[in-house]
Amino acid sequence: MAGQTISSGSAGHKRVLFGLLDSDGWTWATLKAAFWFVVIIMLLGYIPDRAYYFTVFSTIDVGVNVISPINFCPPSNLSLPCPAPAGAPLPWAPSPTQLALPGPRTDGAVVQAGTNLIYIGGTDGKTASDQTYTAPLFNGNFGPWKAAGSLPAPRTDAATIFLNSSIYVIGGAGADGKPTSTVYVSTQDPASGAFSPYTENTALKLPAPRLSATVVAASDGLIVLGGSDGSAPTTTVWKATADSTGKLGPWVVEAPLPQPRSEALGTVIGSELFLYSGRDATGPTATVLRGDLGTGVVAASPAPGTTPAPNPLLVQRWGTGTGASNLPEARTRAAGFTSNGVIYLVGGSDGKTPRTEVYWTTPDASGNINGWLHLSQTDLPASSGGLAGSSGIASGSEAFAVGGTTSSGVITASARSNLAPQPPFFALGLIGATIPALKINGDVGQQLGYLSAAGAGTVDFILLILIGWAFAHKERTKELFAKLRRRRH
Repeated sequence: MAGQTISSGSAGHKRVLFGLLDSDGWTWATLKAAFWFVVIIMLLGYIPDRAYYFTVFSTIDVGVNVISPINFCPPSNLSLPCPAPAGAPLPWAPSPTQLALPGPRTDGAVVQAGTNLIYIGGTDGKTASDQTYTAPLFNGNFGPWKAAGSLPAPRTDAATIFLNSSIYVIGGAGADGKPTSTVYVSTQDPASGAFSPYTENTALKLPAPRLSATVVAASDGLIVLGGSDGSAPTTTVWKATADSTGKLGPWVVEAPLPQPRSEALGTVIGSELFLYSGRDATGPTATVLRGDLGTGVVAASPAPGTTPAPNPLLVQRWGTGTGASNLPEARTRAAGFTSNGVIYLVGGSDGKTPRTEVYWTTPDASGNINGWLHLSQTDLPASSGGLAGSSGIASGSEAFAVGGTTSSGVITASARSNLAPQPPFFALGLIGATIPALKINGDVGQQLGYLSAAGAGTVDFILLILIGWAFAHKERTKELFAKLRRRRH
């Protein structure tokens, strides 16, 4: 009697995916559903999104372009690597002679007040100056300088800052070269934009004379750090807290610096205060000092005759940088500024000659500096003879270093750089690419972008309807394709 055979599978069931899956099974159905879900998202979401940005951006990413071994950058990036390292400035270029200061100046200060740059004090290399100059800002550059009034007395190496519509010129050396304790103030009229004549604010007189100090703006006032008393760098830290109207109160003594420091650069990023470059007790230094800002009770004694505000923002703790957090080389009298969380140092002196190097760093979310970056392409031109005693400022994506001293002496010129190199206009990665786009500016670009997105979405929706009809009428679809093939032949 014949034995009963065992079936090798369900009769009539097809195998798909190289025979791995049952065509009527749940696994194959799930894979098909996931595939069509992705297709629908791409057609109705991703492609219309790319169509909009193709109109308003200069480049768009197609796919997931994470690692791109092939990159092409625009000529405007000059000699920078492609893509440029994060924070890298474009190569520096000298400004034309039409933008030179009216006279040689070094160790002055430049501040931005609205749409104007203002250069204050300094020296021609021999005598401290009481002159100030102003230049209009426009189109990523500034116009010619013109006289803008005088300080009550000559000042060089003063700590200068613009805060709450007022310019503060703090301390500095007078005509006799000795440190002063004066604070000169000029306030901008909100209606006309004009500045009042500089006058001495006796209520803000420093507790002691200082030159080459550093001033930074905290969220509730000003902090003056270090400086020289005329014989050596100091460790003093003074804070003037603003009231609800923005008026600064008298200086209060805070926790001193861990090291003496003068001729330094300073900045506040979030709740961290950084003091970098300058001179310590032995000369030019590479050590970076970091202070943690926070509210609390004043720990140090207030200056004579002062009344500290309740719970002001204080430097609660100082730390000294080690290893990669310090500058690669000692620098003093450098130009510096901060832009988009990146700290820059331009030029400066090693104690002997002006230097051309430019360094930058971006502290991490915890306020740690993990290293300073440097590219030879971003240095000041070697022909400049280095630059020390210049004043640096960032305005938008542009940066300027005004005046200073080169190996040839005190200059009237300035240097300019752009802090926003363009990304690659074409990049090819393993699973994506960056391609050029139209970048139509203004409302016209946005409206055309909306139309592009709507058009792409409409076309894709029609395609989905046609695909759905084809699957619902498979026999009819096969007949249509057969007719098309016959017509071709």
